[in-house]
Amino acid sequence: MTQKSKISLLNQRRAGILLHISSLPSASYVGDLGSEAYHFVDFLHDIGASVWQTLPINMPHADNSPYQCLSAYAGNPDFISLEILQNKRLLTKTDLAAPITNKLYLIEKAYQAFCKKTNNEKQQQDFADFCTKQAHWLNDFALFLALRSKFNQAGWHSWPEAYKNRDIKTLKKARKELAQQISVIQFAQFVFFTQWLRLKAYAAAKKVYLFGDIPIFVAYDSADVWAQPHLFKLDDNKNMAVVAGVPPDYFSETGQRWGNPHYNWDAMASDGYAWWISRMATQSELFDIVRIDHFRGLEAAWEIPATEHTAINGEWVLAPGDALLAAIKDALPSICLVAEDLGIITDEVNALRNKYQLPGMKILQFAFSGEEDNPYLPHHIEDNSVAYTGTHDNDTTLGWYHAADESQRKHVHDYLQSSHSEQHELNMPKDLIDMALKSNALLAIIPMQDILALDSSHRMNTPGTSTGNWHWRFEWQQLSSAQQESIAVAILASRRS
Repeated sequence: MTQKSKISLLNQRRAGILLHISSLPSASYVGDLGSEAYHFVDFLHDIGASVWQTLPINMPHADNSPYQCLSAYAGNPDFISLEILQNKRLLTKTDLAAPITNKLYLIEKAYQAFCKKTNNEKQQQDFADFCTKQAHWLNDFALFLALRSKFNQAGWHSWPEAYKNRDIKTLKKARKELAQQISVIQFAQFVFFTQWLRLKAYAAAKKVYLFGDIPIFVAYDSADVWAQPHLFKLDDNKNMAVVAGVPPDYFSETGQRWGNPHYNWDAMASDGYAWWISRMATQSELFDIVRIDHFRGLEAAWEIPATEHTAINGEWVLAPGDALLAAIKDALPSICLVAEDLGIITDEVNALRNKYQLPGMKILQFAFSGEEDNPYLPHHIEDNSVAYTGTHDNDTTLGWYHAADESQRKHVHDYLQSSHSEQHELNMPKDLIDMALKSNALLAIIPMQDILALDSSHRMNTPGTSTGNWHWRFEWQQLSSAQQESIAVAILASRRS
């Protein structure tokens, strides 16, 4: 995609659907990049939507949160389609016949078949080229993951000192001893990137564009922090003195203590923010549009003493967002960014976003709190915005409406009545979907749960909780022909594509 066409993605009215890869229908334990992903692209094309937004696609920890990952670069191997590996004769029907609860064994088996094939010189070269191109992160990540397995999945900060502190001789020996595991890990990433870029190309042919999401922070137990600890605020023992989060807000009375390390911005500035530029270059290759989660952290971030159990007793510490964004835009002039600007937003944060003309987010579930100057009310939404009924952190719209107090419901009703020339009978979540689509925002995104009119039991995530999240999946049987026709008509009526 050219620089001009990539930037123009957000210069016309578009509609999209929010659905994580894990939420796709699947015969396995999680959605993947196989036939159902292509089916979903076809569905988007058929209803006139041109954007598919996902959550971060990186490799999570055991809690499956896509916002706490083992690498800022590596894709989640759970998303690899075993069906595609079978089609390439790297797996057999027998391999896929039994219930699959862990893909790693089968990915290793596919790697063994890949190495034995004598007629795949091009694929072997493609793999070698991939490893060379991605070596700047892949080498450390593959060793990190192999060592993590060697030490029973313990975090790097509890490894023996020589491994924790990256003693050169120790790591050289480990690379030799763990060579087979390292190769399998590299192969898994090669397969993930290959399958992802193939899906992206198919989507582009259908005029559907992929909208990604990157967490502003990385996990403490990640290859990034282990490999380059100087880029993060760690003490002499590589422990965190402060951790990231947000103060009390709409989502939580005690705030959110995320537990990520903060950046050592001085160290990052010393090499022109090379780590950030490299990270964003990878995301720009995988996605057509990239959302920066917690954008306000680029202006100032909430630092919480590591000894605190909640986020209440933190403080705002300035960050060099202007210099960072300037460096990113200079290195990647065609990158298409969106700012997640929810929460406590100051004039300084707005000024930073506006300086780089980044669209902000407008959530309609936040609009009906009673104040007429509420910036989320549809008539206040400016065109350089992305309008949502709700996000992955919100309840479904049907669940939100059922839980709303009487004043909120009345505000919704009154607002609808004022925008219709005839008496309007409430229809949730369709009414909120229509509001988002009819708004001035150039991009409107609807969570798949709202398309399906699902209740709170289908919520993706509840901020401030650590269990029961990230598991939701849909089935095509849940989508009626009437629902599909309804959203297609609404998109067309809102002059979106």
